[in-house]
Amino acid sequence: MAAGGRASGRPAKKKGPSKGTGGQVRRGLEGRGATPPAEMRHWYKDKARAERIAREDRGGSGRRPAPRAKRSDDAPEHIGGRNPVLEALQAGVPANALYVAQRIDNDDRVRDSIKIAAERGIALLEVTRDKLDRLTEGAVHQGVALQIPAYDYAHPSELVELAHDAAETPLIVALDGVTDPRNLGAIARSATAFGAHGLLVPSRRSAGVTGGAWKTSAGTLANLRVARASNLTAALREYREAGLFVIGLDGEGRVDIGDVDLLGEPLVVVVGSEGKGLSRLVREQCDVVARIPMAAAAESLNAGVAAGVTLYEVARHRRG
Repeated sequence: MAAGGRASGRPAKKKGPSKGTGGQVRRGLEGRGATPPAEMRHWYKDKARAERIAREDRGGSGRRPAPRAKRSDDAPEHIGGRNPVLEALQAGVPANALYVAQRIDNDDRVRDSIKIAAERGIALLEVTRDKLDRLTEGAVHQGVALQIPAYDYAHPSELVELAHDAAETPLIVALDGVTDPRNLGAIARSATAFGAHGLLVPSRRSAGVTGGAWKTSAGTLANLRVARASNLTAALREYREAGLFVIGLDGEGRVDIGDVDLLGEPLVVVVGSEGKGLSRLVREQCDVVARIPMAAAAESLNAGVAAGVTLYEVARHRRG
């Protein structure tokens, strides 16, 4: 008998998986399913809110507003932004409601806006930032927006009556083809600064007194009347029949605005669009078509700047 250990008499034990482990292995291989999308994770809302606020601080919501239906003439407008809202409230702009974002980071402008709104009896509403995005159509609002009622336009003849009531020589600014509300707001600031008695805008294909115009005007539209004419050419004709002279601004004018000898007379200054200038029918109603002398490197001025330069020149002549 060969040398070696004594046999135990029991069969050798097989190596392999222990009894009852098969289900656990299968469950381990199955994993936890598909990775959930970001919007289903617990941290998503806080992160999205932080990103939205950061985008606003950089100067834009980063979101393209959805197409909207044409606004009716009697629909309210909204001014967004802490400085514009505060300036509008301080200037006495008529308002229906002040919207403030939930969990807003207060500063002096927000606190002052809330205080003025409370003193004037303006409704104060706390809303989500998504609601503010919709109200301001994707513009920068910084967590506050002011709802203003639809503007009550004057009749063109009322602007002349305002000048006569003040015993002043009429000065009216008419807009021909100016479609950007920001230009209207900028022109309103210049018109207020240099003593104009009002603005005249056509009812079609023209900017109106919207939230954007209020914002750019820095509240001066609260102190300046805006009239609307169904036909700008006919309104200019009626002004001429009432004794006013019409001066059109156009880069192709043959006389410099400073050399026009009508600046001390009852006057309507017509500002054309930056691209097309004065329309043919409006040009025919002008007593003078004048230009603003500029260096050759500058092809043109936008409507707001051109109006400001011209109104300053008118005011200078009238003071002299």
